[in-house]
Amino acid sequence: MIELGYSLSNRFPDPPQTDYRSAPVRSLRHDLFCGDVFLDSGEGELSTAWGWVPVLDFAWALCDIVERLDEHPQGSRASTVQTADLDFTQNTELLRFARRFGWVEISGTWRERDEPLVVRHAELRREARDFLQDVLADLTDLHEGLGDNPAIWTVQARFPRI
Repeated sequence: MIELGYSLSNRFPDPPQTDYRSAPVRSLRHDLFCGDVFLDSGEGELSTAWGWVPVLDFAWALCDIVERLDEHPQGSRASTVQTADLDFTQNTELLRFARRFGWVEISGTWRERDEPLVVRHAELRREARDFLQDVLADLTDLHEGLGDNPAIWTVQARFPRI
């Protein structure tokens, strides 16, 4: 089992003049909604404590990565390791994903000595999509006009709940 969560930062608030209805994808993904994220498998946890992680971008990129890890023609029967990295743009740290068969190992370069989190790919896909949809629901409740942004509609449709 894996649990994904986030908290928004008070130190890095969104600019008050932001028009969320027409904000471009780059701003939505990289400039707004900063905070911290965590992943908890019950056996271990990976979390950031930086306060500046773009939460929407993290959720969106996580869904992209989970789909990329499933591109091998043999799917969960593939014996070759499929890898992907999620980079945090404001520093050199990475969240690393390695899938073999139906399992995904997740590790953070800032916590190399720790054992990686290990979860089933299908569960990671479901939880990543739920996390993205929950983040979008929370952010649209907090920010007037965000739910009317076409980029938000696109990502909601691309990664529906499973």
